[in-house]
Amino acid sequence: MNMKTKMKITVALLALGASALLANAEDDNGGSPPPNGPGHGRHHPPSLPLVLALDTNHDGVIDSNEIANASAALKTLDKNGDGQLTTNEYLPALPANALKDAPRPPLPAVVKALDANGDGVIDANEIANAPAALKTLDKNGDGKLTPDEFIGPRPHLGPPPGPNGDAANGDQPPGDQMPPPDDAPDGPSPGE
Repeated sequence: MNMKTKMKITVALLALGASALLANAEDDNGGSPPPNGPGHGRHHPPSLPLVLALDTNHDGVIDSNEIANASAALKTLDKNGDGQLTTNEYLPALPANALKDAPRPPLPAVVKALDANGDGVIDANEIANAPAALKTLDKNGDGKLTPDEFIGPRPHLGPPPGPNGDAANGDQPPGDQMPPPDDAPDGPSPGE
């Protein structure tokens, strides 16, 4: 082999090695393991205070005893003692850098079930009716609620398909979006 061929092979091998090294550096999270083990380095939305209160044993399932005691569990979220739960009591706080006009994520099924009139406030009557409302989410009739039942369908990326299969307006009806927090600077608060 002549010197020119050796040089081409060396440059090609160096370029191949450098690209493999860069690809590996991107895959392994900068050389450090993801926090809390594999798969935990991804962003997860904050837990719903509502679900945390209902799932008293924190096993990720709202069992029959937790359903039966739902009214008492919900009352623990009533921070101001007014006998009702507002969005800032049962939903996680918005991140500080969230845009004020950004679309809200869809409401979880558990919120829709508990807030029977859809006004964004879980009032005293709705709290009292919580066990019956939660039982309506038990789609398989096993007496407990799994995340698929109490959260409901997960939103997909992109707008839903329109009637012709094309991309339609991705806006959801107002009743299916999380209401703004009660202390939002603009717009009326629930009940106004």
